[in-house]
Amino acid sequence: MLLIGESLNVMSKIIGGAMKARDPKPIQEEAIFQKEKGMDYIDINLGPAKKDGAELMPWIVKTVQEVVDLPLALDTSNIDAIEEGLKVYKETARPALINSIMARPERYEKMIPLAAKYNADFVALMWGPEGLPRDENERAALCVELLYAANEAGIENDRIWVDGIVTPVNIQQEQLVSLMTFYEMLPDIAPGAKSTCGLSNISNGPPVYLRPILNQTYMIMLERYGMVSVISDPLDEKLTEIAKGKRPDIVEIVHKAMDGGAPDPSAVDKELADYIKTVDVILGRKLYSDSWLEL
Repeated sequence: MLLIGESLNVMSKIIGGAMKARDPKPIQEEAIFQKEKGMDYIDINLGPAKKDGAELMPWIVKTVQEVVDLPLALDTSNIDAIEEGLKVYKETARPALINSIMARPERYEKMIPLAAKYNADFVALMWGPEGLPRDENERAALCVELLYAANEAGIENDRIWVDGIVTPVNIQQEQLVSLMTFYEMLPDIAPGAKSTCGLSNISNGPPVYLRPILNQTYMIMLERYGMVSVISDPLDEKLTEIAKGKRPDIVEIVHKAMDGGAPDPSAVDKELADYIKTVDVILGRKLYSDSWLEL
């Protein structure tokens, strides 16, 4: 599992302040930290960056590339900022990643040519003209439309990372199963395409102490259905261990729970019991509540 570090983000008080002040030190420290924590990519998230994104993105790209050689994901809705970042991007072992291109003609007709021009990979975000798809079939239709446009521009499927969009477990529980079904369909829809997601969206809303178990469990479930990467929190060391194959016991218990063959939670230690209970919530076998681990 490839990990794309999410914490070089304008929403962080420290990082956002450093971006505004053009102070390289906190940004470079964060980049070094993410590499040390095992991230495979670093996501540079500027948010909308409407005012100065076209100047800020290339500055951050150069600032980060002074201290680490990891590939970067350029993450902003400002198209000009994306291009300016790509202009100064130094070649890395894997291509730069544009995060992201929506499945909306007014966006992809402008952004796909940038990916082709600068030989960049891109995240194909399944956010269509009507917003979030209702189910896996709507995701599939958007995916076909966006990949067709990319292929027409000369971008092969292996340069495209499909993001079907993770939703919060406490708001749209049924969407989590639909997303797994979509990723199971993906090899037939888009042979050779990669996949990714904003993993922490699943735990956006539940209490902070419950976020890691949700993120970790859903990552394992998505990987079983073909997911090859996630945008993740570098501070979640257990998630990184799981992603890098160091906790096969957790992966095994999650798979058993998915198949309905896990032991009763009372028969295993609390760590593994929590994963069994969390699978049941994600699959909709039990309704979400903030107290699901206590039941």
